[in-house]
Amino acid sequence: MEDKRLAKVEILIQQKKYSNAEKILSDLLKEDATNIHFLSLLSEVYLHQEKFDKSNQIIENAIGLSPETSYLYYIKSRIAFQKDNLIEAEKIIYRAIELDPLDADFFALLSSIKLSRKEYEFALSNANKALEIDPENILALNIRSTALNKLNRKEESFETIEGALREDPNNVFTHTNYGWGLLEKGDHKKALIHFKEALSIDPNFEYAQSGMLEAIKAANPIYKIFLKYSFWMSNLTSKYQWGVLIGYYIAFKGLRTLANQNETLRPYLIPILILLGLIAFSTWVITPISNLFLRFNKYGQLLLDKKEKMSSNFVAFGFGLFIFGVISFFAFSNEKFLTIAVFGFTMMVPFGTMFSSTKMKNILLIYTSILAIIGISAIWITFQTDLIFNLMTIIYLVAFVFYQWIASFLLIKEDNK
Repeated sequence: MEDKRLAKVEILIQQKKYSNAEKILSDLLKEDATNIHFLSLLSEVYLHQEKFDKSNQIIENAIGLSPETSYLYYIKSRIAFQKDNLIEAEKIIYRAIELDPLDADFFALLSSIKLSRKEYEFALSNANKALEIDPENILALNIRSTALNKLNRKEESFETIEGALREDPNNVFTHTNYGWGLLEKGDHKKALIHFKEALSIDPNFEYAQSGMLEAIKAANPIYKIFLKYSFWMSNLTSKYQWGVLIGYYIAFKGLRTLANQNETLRPYLIPILILLGLIAFSTWVITPISNLFLRFNKYGQLLLDKKEKMSSNFVAFGFGLFIFGVISFFAFSNEKFLTIAVFGFTMMVPFGTMFSSTKMKNILLIYTSILAIIGISAIWITFQTDLIFNLMTIIYLVAFVFYQWIASFLLIKEDNK
């Protein structure tokens, strides 16, 4: 009877009917509260539902009952990994490997953690260790392919992912991973095929949905260039990402100083400065702007979530204020309208990033709201007093500059968990 219920639990987990599996496991644990297998399965069920605290509590109990069971540490490591606690996840999986150095899944998970920490050589070596134990391990094959891609060994990367597809042609993660690899290579058309295949297998797989979204937007040549830049930046560790941003800022400031001090070079440097400024600005707003255009695509609009739609709407609103301010300035020859234009133009940056995922939840949204209030106050004072550079204007401009550095800090930290 117990075997039948366990078999049913495994089927329910495969079918993602986690609440039903949880009920059966709870009944089984009432009969045998110290059964390690039951506890590990219940922890798995909670993990699949992203109930991390419950999952961790169950697995901690199981480890307390059987501290030498390697698989329990594997589950605990996966919990930490899902919570983005990569250092803790790595420490725990090493304990599992210490107890059982011949389990391919353990090395595959370690490889995945190393990949997330951007330690690509270590990710590759651990994926290879997993494949030495089990040449058909799907996760190891996928991580190996991604690591090779990040190390610019493209041919080997695609040979590996194609091998993974031969092992399991209907694996949603493999199709998605293949799609992202192709997208990074610049082949958005072929990437679309694999994202579509992944979503036909699992329509709710978010990793495939986000890939599909990027592949559709990559049809735009301007966005395709931005995507190349995004992949390049994302592959760098945090110190090199900061190096790029600070280097760009120093170069911009240096050229501006040179333009101010050299009348001969100024006509040549001003266009370069404008171009550099527009490039920097575009990296903040191109994603929500492309999402705005995607709203008119019958497939793309289905892939955008509520926050992405809201962000694109706010960016459009900011751009609308900018156009209104510029037209009003020329129509009424009144410089006060330029404050509306500047406000609309600059607010496109925080509007485009305010819903970005960071460790400090909603901090960018709160900052954006405060920035908007300060900006509106500055405009109101300008129209009341005719002072364009009033106290609130200065506060707004300083806060806007600080927003870019704060947002960069939080987003780089999120990208280097």
